[in-house]
Amino acid sequence: MGSVNTAVIPAAGLGTRFLPVAKAVPKELLPILDRPMLQYVVEEAVASGIQSIVVITSRGKASLEDYFDRSVELEQALEEAGKSSLLEEVQRASRLAHFSYVRQGEPRGLGHAVLTARRSIEKGPFAVILPDDIIISDVPAMGRLIDVFDRYGGSVVAVEEVERERLSSYGVVDVTPLEDDVYRLRSLVEKPSPEEAPSNLAIVGRYVFTPELLSTLERTPPGAGGEIQLTDGIALLLKEQPIYACRLHGRRHDVGTPLGLLRASLEFALARDDMRPQVEKLIAELASRRE
Repeated sequence: MGSVNTAVIPAAGLGTRFLPVAKAVPKELLPILDRPMLQYVVEEAVASGIQSIVVITSRGKASLEDYFDRSVELEQALEEAGKSSLLEEVQRASRLAHFSYVRQGEPRGLGHAVLTARRSIEKGPFAVILPDDIIISDVPAMGRLIDVFDRYGGSVVAVEEVERERLSSYGVVDVTPLEDDVYRLRSLVEKPSPEEAPSNLAIVGRYVFTPELLSTLERTPPGAGGEIQLTDGIALLLKEQPIYACRLHGRRHDVGTPLGLLRASLEFALARDDMRPQVEKLIAELASRRE
């Protein structure tokens, strides 16, 4: 059993960039090929040694719970039809981890979403995984953060190098290098201009926190949009204890946008032997129509 056994996955947002479909289907269940984006981050957590998943939901998202629950009627129908491979895939989702669900009653920010899970996570360190970020890497991204947490004993945020012109969309860190791809935070700035950014290292959607973050979030005043921002809570925690950053390897897809979801789907399809030839042919056909 690892040092970090629980992950919080905030999934209470409205998914406005996917309207109108997000009106009826939670964004987190939109598919990357044949699995929803939420399952990809759950699988990453499990591969990193996490056993318990706390999903933050909201009104109208009961289907998130249904997805990771058993479906006895469907399983029986697949078994009777002799579709054993499909049956195994359907059952696998419910066996990945222990799932629990907490409803965020009103959209008060990412920091507030994490705080709603307090009863499930206040006794030890915990991870936070944003399902909008799908990270393809040889070593699970969350697993690398947990390794850094184990070595240094403090909260860890994931960072990646971002082009200067895009830094205004991220929280950006000022750091002191400790070892290859591991840093100690000095400060962080939310959405700075390229000229004001302290580095080109931006925070992306993976975190490991000590339980003290929760009391810090309770003292965090509302920030932009009147919401409790997670980055504001991290800044307060930094005044009380060391926080570290780990630069991720691999490729990150922002699947919180339709184009990002499409890009991720194409990359996963091209990585599959059963799909690559057809996808390459399809791309070539579409490209020829534009000529």
